[in-house]
Amino acid sequence: MLRHLRIRNFALIEAVELHFNSGYTVITGETGSGKSILLHALGLILGDRADFSVIGNHAEKAVVEAEFDLSKFECAAFFNANELDNETTTLIRREVTKQGKSRAFINDTPVQLHVLRELTSQLLNIHSQYNTIELKEKEFQLSVLDVLSDLTAEKVEYLNTFKALRQKEKELDQLRLSIEKIRAESDYNSFQLNELNELQPDTTDFERFENELNRAANVSQLQEVLGLIANTIAGDDQVADRMRMLQNRLDKVAVSDVEINQLSERIRASLIELEDISTDAERILQTTEINPEVLEQMAQTVDKYNSVLRKHRLSNRAELIEFRNQLEQVVLGGEELEQEIEQLSQIVRELNDQALRQAKELHEKRVKSSTHISLQLQAILKDLKLPDTRLEFQLNTISTLRESGCTAIEMRFSANAGMEPVPIEKAASGGELSRVMLALQQMISEHSSLPTVLFDEIDTGVSGEVAQKIGNLLKRMGKEFQLMAISHLPQVAAKADHHYVVEKKSDGKRTETSVRILSDTQRVDEIARLMSGELITDSARENAKALMN
Repeated sequence: MLRHLRIRNFALIEAVELHFNSGYTVITGETGSGKSILLHALGLILGDRADFSVIGNHAEKAVVEAEFDLSKFECAAFFNANELDNETTTLIRREVTKQGKSRAFINDTPVQLHVLRELTSQLLNIHSQYNTIELKEKEFQLSVLDVLSDLTAEKVEYLNTFKALRQKEKELDQLRLSIEKIRAESDYNSFQLNELNELQPDTTDFERFENELNRAANVSQLQEVLGLIANTIAGDDQVADRMRMLQNRLDKVAVSDVEINQLSERIRASLIELEDISTDAERILQTTEINPEVLEQMAQTVDKYNSVLRKHRLSNRAELIEFRNQLEQVVLGGEELEQEIEQLSQIVRELNDQALRQAKELHEKRVKSSTHISLQLQAILKDLKLPDTRLEFQLNTISTLRESGCTAIEMRFSANAGMEPVPIEKAASGGELSRVMLALQQMISEHSSLPTVLFDEIDTGVSGEVAQKIGNLLKRMGKEFQLMAISHLPQVAAKADHHYVVEKKSDGKRTETSVRILSDTQRVDEIARLMSGELITDSARENAKALMN
C-alpha cells in the first residue's frame, strides 16, 4: 500500500508531500492543472525512463520518493535475491539530474531499473482509458480468466513444467548440434587416430631407431675406427704390451719407494682401463652389422614419426602420446554423447507428456468456470448501465504448448440485444471497455490481493447515472484494496473516502502546481465546481452534498 509520496523540483511541482490511506482516494483538478505530472512522477517509481526535461527550472535535480507498506505482501524472496534490506516500510526513490544522470534506490541502496520494476510492478498498477487495450490482448484475457477461476496454483505448476521442458529441449538441441559436428569430423578423426596408433608411440623407442640409423649411415668408418682401437691397444707389441713391460721394470726397481710404487699403480690402473676399452671396441665391432630390411623398416617408422610431429606441430613423443589420448576421447566421446542424447530425449518425452496433461487439465477447468464468470461479469455490467451485455469466453485447444497452456481464448462482447457477440476489440467502445475493465478489477479483487491501483480518467465517455454507478463501484472496490482515481466527474469524486485536488497558480513570473487534501467542507465546493464550473452556487453545493450522501 502506498503511504507517502514526495515530489521535489519535478516539472511545475516545487515540493509536494502526500499522505495516503486505505480505501478509495480521488484526485481532481481543472484541465491543465498538472494531474498528469503526478502520473509521470509515479511512472518514475514504476521504472519508466527518465525525461530530463521534467527537472524544474530552478533546480539541478528532481526527486520522487514513494513509501510503501509491504505488510500484506510477501517480498522476502525479492529482497534476498537482490541483497536488499527487507523492510516492512520500504522507500523507493528516483533522482534525475540536469547532467543527464538518473538513479534509482530501494531502501537507500542503488539498483538497476529492471530491479526497481520487478518490485514496483507488484505494488502499484496504473490504468488509464488507454490501458483498456490490454483487454484486446489474448494473454491478458487468459490470465484474467485464470485468476477469476482460482487457477493460479495450477498455472504456476504447469508453467514450471513447461519451463523445465523448454530448458531440456534446449539442452537436447545443443547436444544434437555437438553430435552432428562430431559425426561430420568422425572419419577424419578416426583416420588420424589410426595413423597415430600404427606408430605404437607407447612402446616404440624412436630415439633408439634414429641412433641406429645414424650408426648405420657411418658403419664402414665406424668399423675401421673400432678395429684400430682394438689393434692399437691389444695387438702384438702394441700399447698394452708396452705398458705391461714398463710396469714390470718399475716393480723391480721400486723396492720401498712410495712415489715409484704409486706410479706403478697408476700404470696398472691405466692398463686395466685400456684393456676394457679394447674389449668394448671389439664387442661393438662384432655386433655392428648392417641388416638392410631392419634398417629400411626403422627408416620408414622414423619418417612417419617425424611427419606426424610436423603435421600436428608436436615436439616429442610425450606430446604425441598426449595428442593421441585427446583424439581418443573425442572419438569415444561421440558414443557417450549418443547415450546422453537418448537419456535426455526420454526426459523430454516425459516432461512433454506431463506438460500436455497439465495443460489439458487447465483447459478443462477454464472451460468449466468460464460460463459462471461470464454471468458474474454481465451482472456487474448490468449494474453499470449495460443491461443487454453479453460477454463470453470462447475457448479452444491448440496443438502447440505455450506458457499459458494449450488454450486459445477469444473474449466476445455485445452491448446490444439481438446482436451476436464478436471479438471485444471489434465491438466495444471506449466507455464500454472502461466499464468491462472496472468489472474485471472488482472480481479480481475478490480472488487475490491487489496492489495499489490508480485509475486515470477511466470514467471518460460516461456521465449521469452511469458515472454514479461507477462511483459506487469504486467505493466498494476501495474496501478491498487501496484504490485511487483521477476523475473529472462529480459523481465519481463524491463517493471517495479521501479527496485531493491539483491546482496550478501563476504570479506572472512563475507557474507552480500544488496538491492538497480537502476537508469535508472543501470537498463540497470542489464537487460543486465539477458540476457547475467556476461559479459555485448554493444549489450546486446542495447537489454536491446529495451526491456525497
